[in-house]
Amino acid sequence: MKLSAHDILNKRRAGVLLHITSLPGAGRTGDLGQDAYYFVDFLHKAGITVWQTLPLGMTHADGSPYQCLSAHAGNPELINIDWLVNQGWLKLSEKCEDCQGTDKFNKSCLVTKAYNGFIGRASQYDKDGFAKFCQEKAFWLDDFALFLALRVEFDRKCWNQWPDCFKERDNKAIKEARSRLSHSIDCIKFEQYVFFRQWMALKAYANERGVLMFGDIPIFVSYDSADVWANRDVFKLDDSGEMSVVAGVPPDYFSETGQRWGNPHYNWTFLKKTGFNWWLERMHTQLEQFDILRIDHFRGLEAAWEIPASEPTAKQGEWVKAPGKALLNAIKADLGSIPLVAEDLGIITDEVIELRDEFGLPGMKILHFAFGGGADNPYLPNNYIKNCVVYTGTHDNDTTIGWSGQLGVDEKKHVYEYLGNPLATLHCALIQAALASVANLAIIPMQDILELGSDHRMNTPGTTEGNWRWRFQWEQLTPERADRLAHLVELFNRN
Repeated sequence: MKLSAHDILNKRRAGVLLHITSLPGAGRTGDLGQDAYYFVDFLHKAGITVWQTLPLGMTHADGSPYQCLSAHAGNPELINIDWLVNQGWLKLSEKCEDCQGTDKFNKSCLVTKAYNGFIGRASQYDKDGFAKFCQEKAFWLDDFALFLALRVEFDRKCWNQWPDCFKERDNKAIKEARSRLSHSIDCIKFEQYVFFRQWMALKAYANERGVLMFGDIPIFVSYDSADVWANRDVFKLDDSGEMSVVAGVPPDYFSETGQRWGNPHYNWTFLKKTGFNWWLERMHTQLEQFDILRIDHFRGLEAAWEIPASEPTAKQGEWVKAPGKALLNAIKADLGSIPLVAEDLGIITDEVIELRDEFGLPGMKILHFAFGGGADNPYLPNNYIKNCVVYTGTHDNDTTIGWSGQLGVDEKKHVYEYLGNPLATLHCALIQAALASVANLAIIPMQDILELGSDHRMNTPGTTEGNWRWRFQWEQLTPERADRLAHLVELFNRN
């Protein structure tokens, strides 16, 4: 039975934050293979009912899941190759040198080989399933597959550097490309079919064991994406398709110069005229994949920081209003009451709080932010309400051991005093504080469960090197750590 938004978000739950790429495994990145199922088993045994991941989209070369080539497509790097072999579509003998090795591993090459095997050896049931998938997802899949095929043909250059006929989507050129690149396009569609089959199977396995999948929607999309190439009217672009303003945030806790993300801003006038259709389609895709959704940078639905494209940092810019209320009403009218979480960190105004509360969305509380300022700090547990999600830290924070190691003597004394001078180490005490709080949902990053330091953090905002690569190993999850987590989940009635 599918749970309602109320049943999902109003029960005391515990969750773990771990992206799929951080799973153990033989490949160069974690994937949707057996280790993902083992992880669900671990969560189930510990009484944890939420698995939060980062966005699942196809990334650019920097690996950031917040800058993807499509708002709909899944990341082929997450495909498990053994599954293709088990289906009988790929033979181990078909692997070539280009498909192996930690540096030159090319899953797309293997999936292409599997597609050829699929055409020759798949059952009619599977072939009909692929055809149905292509038909149901055509509203985004057709443009995405052509976009990716052209992008490969043009040496992975951004679409604004393609020949004008393709940049401007000339009808004759597009028709010719669909014909000329038909095999590549079909392979890309098959790749997405495989990704969605593997993801939906994992989600079903998790749900059967009482584990809900919690996903993340980046509020903005990458300029170099199928979405912008195929839907230029949706975004603030000039007549030649270039950006005059880009998205980001002003200086804050994470960066003295702010964060210049470089994403295009939305043309909200056009979106309102079209009933926010592009956003609604995006939400449909995400709700198919997840039980709970977080809207990243929720404050951008009330007002977003617009930076002149010529500026090298985010210091110069202005807040520009967005029709968040109208968008959320459109989502509610189309999809009903859905389990949405608002990422309400950063510079939050009364208007943002009002928008969040009008729709009853839980906000986020970060314990790493709790111990600066006075007793009215909103991140202190004594100031929580039930309708919120508490984290020790997020993927953008240091690990809790790393964070605590940077505290001064007086700061550490203050934290210990607030927590009741526990005998436990500070990172264990913080996990316990999150789970003990009144927040309906408490999320613990896997790094904190494994007691790892700063060199295991997932992302450092404002930097482009060394992020998104962290992985754990099963031997790090000792029986003692797993048992302690299960004990705390039960102790604080979160199972």
